[in-house]
Order: sequence, then C-alpha cells, then structure tokens
Amino acid sequence: MLVRENFGKSVRKLRREREMSQEELANICGLDRSYIGGVERGERNPSLVAIEKIALALSVPISVLFENVPIG
Repeated sequence: MLVRENFGKSVRKLRREREMSQEELANICGLDRSYIGGVERGERNPSLVAIEKIALALSVPISVLFENVPIG
C-alpha cells in the first residue's frame, strides 16, 4: 500500500473519531472538501503545509498522522 493511502486512512480515522464530516474538516483547514476526500482515498499527495493544516484541525501533532504509516 502506498504511503499516501496509509496517510489518508489515518486522516479518515482521526476525523471520524472526532465525528467530523469531510466538509467540516475542510472548512477548518481552509481546504476544499474534494481535496480532503482525495487525501483520505490516497489520491492526493498533500504538501507539508496541507499536512500541517490537517493536523491542526484535528488537534494532533503532525507525527500522529504518520504513526501507522509504514515508510519504505
């Protein structure tokens, strides 16, 4: 599985734990809802700035988004 797919699953899991819709997360991040959907499906390759916005919106350190993402 690609790093993007695992990262997206992590974002989706954290978002659902907070009972947020993709639209709510997108609004808090200042990103488009379709962009968040693409990130969660592993279709988008988010920039470091977007990753930071997502982490802040989910109230987690950036490292938490990568905890279950095998690299390499």
